[in-house]
Amino acid sequence: MRKAHVVSLAVAALMLAGCGQGLLGEGGSAQQADKGPILLGMLVPQSGSEAAIGPYMTNAAQLAIDEINAKGGVLGRQLELKTVDDACDPQTAVSAANKVVTEGVAVSIGGYCSGATLPTLPVFGKANIPMIIPAANSQELVDQKLKNVFLINGTGTQQAEAAGKWIAKQGATKVALMHDNTSYSKDIADRTQPLLGAKAVITEAVTPKESDYSANIHNVLDKKPDFVYWTGYFQEGGLIIRQLRQAGYKGSIMVADGSVSVKLGEIAGSDAEGVFATMTPIPDTLPDAKGWIDSYTKKFSSAPGPYSNQAYDAVRLAAEAITKAGGTDGAKLVSALEGVNGFSMFSGPLKFTPEHTLSAGGFQILAWKGDKFVLQDALS
Repeated sequence: MRKAHVVSLAVAALMLAGCGQGLLGEGGSAQQADKGPILLGMLVPQSGSEAAIGPYMTNAAQLAIDEINAKGGVLGRQLELKTVDDACDPQTAVSAANKVVTEGVAVSIGGYCSGATLPTLPVFGKANIPMIIPAANSQELVDQKLKNVFLINGTGTQQAEAAGKWIAKQGATKVALMHDNTSYSKDIADRTQPLLGAKAVITEAVTPKESDYSANIHNVLDKKPDFVYWTGYFQEGGLIIRQLRQAGYKGSIMVADGSVSVKLGEIAGSDAEGVFATMTPIPDTLPDAKGWIDSYTKKFSSAPGPYSNQAYDAVRLAAEAITKAGGTDGAKLVSALEGVNGFSMFSGPLKFTPEHTLSAGGFQILAWKGDKFVLQDALS
């Protein structure tokens, strides 16, 4: 998307959010005035190329809410989830954010695609609503330095560091970085490149949603790399993997966390075998998650997938903050989140950095084996 268009969206977001202030006051005061349910807003892709991720996050959030409500809720009130489709699209996401603000959510617990999450920051900021972002992790989100924004996934910087460490461990001598020019994807590629020094022989940008990447692959293979790192999403990633192998490439391939999905294997087929991935812990790689996986599977008749554990923890963290704040006042919620120290999450005890990111990124290296990603290296 052109920069000017993003700016115009942000301005529109501010205007609409300002209108919402007339209804909501400061950070959900309409909810504070009554004793009804406390609303949590979740923007996730339910349509478009990343729609496969939406149900994982929504289901996990609902599981956490149901468990909390079964124990009496928060401050004697029940939690309620308001989920809206952002389609992984900036304009759609801004509309979705304004919708949940108007409905009176106390905390935003969504955000998968960084490019769609970025333009929603002014909406929630103007409404004084804290954002606990479970998945989107572009460093650009952090660089806004907004007091109400908290990331519980590792950042792009932390992912780049994990990628650089693994590439070095593999003894790669010529590395190609491929991205799709989105905020998330380009950010990881740009941050990985300086960590590789002379090893990064080419950085290749592709156009999303195409079916033929042969020209890009020719550009890459012409430099004869022995390691390719794709930092975009699974739909394009699956095609690129397949087309790299069809073109005769025999070296290592790695993908970033946006490509960690069973859909990647469905698209790439047998060519996905042995592909590495940089990824924060997923349910299958969490040693103590079996009981939780069973509960999720029993409730939704399907297994949890990527970012389900982070979405579950986002709800729990929101409930903790509301409890500590004694209500849903936005400023008090932000202070409560900033004061979190040792709150138990799947990623470990939580303490935010001054930038409101995880103290440790917790990235692992996964590898595609058979029909799913499995743990390859914890990078401890």
